[in-house]
Amino acid sequence: MASREDFGSWLEGGTSAGQGSSPAERLGLPSSGPGSPAPLTRRIVALLVDWAAAMLISYLVADANSLATLGIFALENLLLVSTVGFTIGHRLLRLQVRVLGAPAGTPVGLVRGAVRVVLLCLVIPAVVWGPDGRGLHDRGAGTVIVRR
Repeated sequence: MASREDFGSWLEGGTSAGQGSSPAERLGLPSSGPGSPAPLTRRIVALLVDWAAAMLISYLVADANSLATLGIFALENLLLVSTVGFTIGHRLLRLQVRVLGAPAGTPVGLVRGAVRVVLLCLVIPAVVWGPDGRGLHDRGAGTVIVRR
């Protein structure tokens, strides 16, 4: 008869090639310096900068309408991330959105940018992280925010 010890590794999930390595290594990125995954604090500050810019524009043109603020925020993210790979907040905090697995400098593109911004504006996917530290909005778009 088989004992629990015989099945222990199977019940605990076994081992995988990436298990035990850092999230950066699992993503194929350096663990520090340029190109490494951006820390959460810098990503949050960048988000706050982008939201403040959207609120300021909304205040000036739409009397601080909350839907206008969200629309401006979404448009800023879509246009800037899709074309140059960063928003105003990302630029100020030396961050960049990259396509995971693509060479540095590869544009994110309109489709990935649209997927990312829709999920970002839904909020919940942006605050749920996977084991690699990326939000579901980045996982869904196949992107990662890195240090510049």
